[in-house]
Amino acid sequence: MSDPLNLLALMSQLPGYGQRPFAWRDGKPLGYAYLLAQAAAWQRLLSRQAGSRFALYCSDSAAFACILLGAWQAGKTVYLPGDVLPATCASLGALVDGYLGDFPPQYAPLAMADNEDAEDAEDAIPAFKTLPPDFPGLVIFTSGSTGEPQAVPKIMAQLAAEVASLELLFGARIGDADILATVSHQHIYGLLFKVLWPLAAGRAMHARQLDYLGEFRPQPGKAVALVSSPAHLKRLPATFSPEQVAAVRVIFSSGGALPPEVAAAAGQALGAVPIEVYGSSETGGVAWRQRLAGADDSWQAMPAVVWRVGADDEVLEIRSPHLPDGSWFALADQVQAISQQRFRLKGRVDRIVKVEEKRVSLDALERQLRAMVQVADARVLLVEQAQLEQRQQRQRIAAFVVLSAEGERILAAHGKLALNRLLRDGMAHAVEAVALPRSWRYLKALPVNAQGKTTRANLLALLEPPAEAPRQPGERLLEQDSHRVLLELTVPSDLLYFNGHFEGAPILPGVVQLDWAISYGRRYFALAPQFLGMRGLKFQRAITPGMVVQLELLHDVPKSSLAFRMVSAAGQHASGRITFGAGHAAS
Repeated sequence: MSDPLNLLALMSQLPGYGQRPFAWRDGKPLGYAYLLAQAAAWQRLLSRQAGSRFALYCSDSAAFACILLGAWQAGKTVYLPGDVLPATCASLGALVDGYLGDFPPQYAPLAMADNEDAEDAEDAIPAFKTLPPDFPGLVIFTSGSTGEPQAVPKIMAQLAAEVASLELLFGARIGDADILATVSHQHIYGLLFKVLWPLAAGRAMHARQLDYLGEFRPQPGKAVALVSSPAHLKRLPATFSPEQVAAVRVIFSSGGALPPEVAAAAGQALGAVPIEVYGSSETGGVAWRQRLAGADDSWQAMPAVVWRVGADDEVLEIRSPHLPDGSWFALADQVQAISQQRFRLKGRVDRIVKVEEKRVSLDALERQLRAMVQVADARVLLVEQAQLEQRQQRQRIAAFVVLSAEGERILAAHGKLALNRLLRDGMAHAVEAVALPRSWRYLKALPVNAQGKTTRANLLALLEPPAEAPRQPGERLLEQDSHRVLLELTVPSDLLYFNGHFEGAPILPGVVQLDWAISYGRRYFALAPQFLGMRGLKFQRAITPGMVVQLELLHDVPKSSLAFRMVSAAGQHASGRITFGAGHAAS
């Protein structure tokens, strides 16, 4: 077992290391010799660059690892944004000296010339150094679940301590399993579980992130540890193949509490009840639990974490080697002590707000909504007047609700206003009138980021009123490289194209889906000017108002074609291949 301080130094000295796979990409192994040579090439490139701070975004975990390790060897601090949306990139401009990976072309991300990519040149491997414990290796960003994302610096000693804790707790359970993930390594959870811990323990990572668990294709004789989140585990396929079930050795979940019924369903479907990990960007890992039969909902502190219940507001306070120093750190979670090692979470103090001078717990409101038969999931926010058009009341509670089958039936039969009244009346016995939601949004699924988290920014975006009936979906770029783009599209409930298609049961016309695929294709790729034709066009499932879908675009340059696929938690909706050229199609 190594650690992030001496990863490359150790790998380059051990005989036979280069023959082992450190990663799998599209079913093919990438050896440690490849990792060492790529890291060396990035080290040489970055050593020639002025400045010490570089932003890194790369969707491929293997390529990400090579760039990250090379940057550290070049003495660079790496900033990890959660996405490459325009606002995110703009905010990085004042913080970094350059960009690495899959940033849009206007940010001029550094790239290696062909003659620098010397993966087989043994003499290109330098004597890698062991990094000092206080080296400022990373700046990561909080998810923004309760506010704007905040920058969190991490020194190498923190990362090394975190990796050591994970191996001590869970290494024996994983054994020699490969690491497969549905979450991004651009956040602390995915970074540790998907990249740094596997590298330190000599386990192979899967370079590609799964969008849906049903896409998992096991390799014969290879077990996997699945790194996932509540958002992904809530969308399990109806069935898994015997090969898929047999391959899953352990499941991890983080990013939020996993409902007990979801944990049980995952255990039944895949033969492994998920291990939940509790922590934050600031603290790293704090505690864990596994809801086996008979287990309660309490959390067990990680071995190196010392904790106590704070005198103010009964919040959890910890001391940990995962923190930058030995001071006590107060989290925003209220806790109840169960034993010396176990505690129960009671709710977040940063989700207790004032509405017209009344203290309101947003967590309590969400529990009330989720307890109703019409509701499958819910989030509530306190929002300002400017975020809800020009209303007289300064603040109000907005509810974002995923309906159950019963809720969907009521909405279809009686309309939104009737359902609003029904839910408000159902909460009235336990909630003061001032705290009842005044704005309601009914969704097919809560919007999530690449880490599987629902952020405040995601939800607020759903409240922005359009000036007129919109013609385009809400969009968010999830992944991008030279030939592939993955977008998340939120289909507005009042989209213009739902009018008359069809009355009482609107669905998105197929011609609109095709138009969106071509429009986004032209935005991200240099497609030939003329549309020539379509092949394999299929529309398998209807897309309805408010639905969140993912649009994957693949540009085949030699064939001058654009393949597209629209999927959601419900499955695949549409797919096809569009061909382009410089002339007209033959008659």
